[in-house]
Amino acid sequence: MKVEQNINRLKYLLILLKMSVEELLHIISEGLSKPITKEQVLNPNIELSHLKRIDKVFNKGIHYYLDPKSPDISKDASIFFRKSKFDVDLSLGARKIVNHFEEFKISLSAIAELSDIKFERVLPVFKINTSPKNVATEIRKIINPEFREKPKEYLTELIKKLAEKNILVFEFVETWNKKEKANIDGFFLKPNVIVLKRQQISFKREIFTLAHELGHYLLDEEEIDQIDYHDLANQNVSKIEIWCNEFAYYFLSGEFEKVIESLEQSTSQNDYNIDVIKTISERTQLSRLAIFTKLLLLGKISPVNYRKVKNEFEEEFRIKNEELKKQRELDKQNGINTGGSTPIPIKSPLLVSTIQTAFYEGVINEYEFCKKLNIKPEKIDNFLYENSN
Repeated sequence: MKVEQNINRLKYLLILLKMSVEELLHIISEGLSKPITKEQVLNPNIELSHLKRIDKVFNKGIHYYLDPKSPDISKDASIFFRKSKFDVDLSLGARKIVNHFEEFKISLSAIAELSDIKFERVLPVFKINTSPKNVATEIRKIINPEFREKPKEYLTELIKKLAEKNILVFEFVETWNKKEKANIDGFFLKPNVIVLKRQQISFKREIFTLAHELGHYLLDEEEIDQIDYHDLANQNVSKIEIWCNEFAYYFLSGEFEKVIESLEQSTSQNDYNIDVIKTISERTQLSRLAIFTKLLLLGKISPVNYRKVKNEFEEEFRIKNEELKKQRELDKQNGINTGGSTPIPIKSPLLVSTIQTAFYEGVINEYEFCKKLNIKPEKIDNFLYENSN
């Protein structure tokens, strides 16, 4: 069975996600004895089965390709039209995640406008030549969540504090068996959206990413990031990335910044100050590796010793990951349903309150309310009468 598609819509998606026709053909032909050809895909009359395979890549719904209206390629539509180069070579999974939240942002902005909600900027915009340390000190006076021993609780509180300043923070969750992995940790979309990858076994890494993206918000500079603590001491990255990393460090170190700077040289003779650094890490939201990276920048640990410590931490992290994977496989073999273990993204109070208002104002219905908050209909009362999840 053939249907009439709007080829301009397919071409738009290819441009948007920076995909070539050949890349698309390779993906949609997987498992077929006879590969789908370019002529078949770029034909006004296309096989419905082929279109369904295409939609498995873009997840727009078949109706999207049949719409005769041509999409408008504008800078307002996507960061991919506003910027041509990013600090990371984005995987298809990453491009799809960014596009998803860009569309969600546009949709939410429209809902907010119809509900007479304004996301006015509260925090000032800073210049790149302003000291990130001074900015961090200033921002900590405005946004300084109470310290929590459990990093996830601190992350939740920080997201809440940012919501009070009209900054929307979203998490996206990748299941362990997802085929198309997103090779990013977070990104900032103008004017006020920060998106984070859930780091279930390393919340401190996610917190650092959030602080880093907050730096982008303060500079009003959009970016899609793959955070590497080593970038703290890497002068080859852009000035903006260096600034955001420095800001994140000072924002999270707080009063312990002076303690870290006063540490003696970390060598094998003093076991690299590991006990002191562990204590500092436990009393801040900085990971041990982030602290060691700062010590490298301060010249308080040699590059050779830093690599040794870094490799040990990475091996520790790898083993932890492997143990989790083995447990999942064991659970699967034993018939244990692990479907319910998928982490639930933290919901920003700003998102919840916006959707609540839109519902009360009649801008959206119950179905749209549940869809926007990604909740089941039976849970709707929990969000209609509460300001948080």
